[in-house]
Amino acid sequence: MVEPAKFWKTKRLEQMTQAEWESLCDGCGRCCLHKLRHEDDDSLSHTNVACRLLDLNSCKCSDYTNRRRRIPDCISLTPAAVDEIDWLPPTCAYRRLAEGGDLAWWHPLVSGDPDTVHTAGISVRGRAISERHAGPLEYHTADWPGQTPRPRRPKKP
Repeated sequence: MVEPAKFWKTKRLEQMTQAEWESLCDGCGRCCLHKLRHEDDDSLSHTNVACRLLDLNSCKCSDYTNRRRRIPDCISLTPAAVDEIDWLPPTCAYRRLAEGGDLAWWHPLVSGDPDTVHTAGISVRGRAISERHAGPLEYHTADWPGQTPRPRRPKKP
C-alpha cells in the first residue's frame, strides 16, 4: 500500500490547519531564548537565556495557552511572521519549510519520537538558563542557537 504524502510536503504553510501548524514545532525551545538586537547596526546576538515560561527539561512552554497574556512580547508565529522574523534558528521547521526545505530526520513528525530533537542535540535541554537566574543578557551571548549543529544520530542497537 502506498503511504499518502505528508502534509508538510503537499501544503504551503498558509494552507495548513491549526493542528498541522502546531505539530511543526519540534520542541527545541530555541525560539524561546532571548536575543539582543544591537542598535548601532541592527545585528543580532543570541543568548542561552530562556523565557521564564520555558521548561528547560521538556523544552516546551509551561503555559502555552496564556503565554501572550503573561509575556506580552512573546511572538506568535504565523506564516507571514515566519517570512519577517530574522532570528528563527536554521533548524526551525517553520523556517526550513518557508525556505523550500524539508523536515530533518530528528523532527518528531519524521522520527515518530518527540525525544529525537533532544538526543540529536538540537534542543536547548542542558544548554540554557532561565531568565529568573541569568542576570544581564550581555553575559550570556552564545553562537549555537543561531547555527545548525552537526546533530548526533542515536547509536543503532
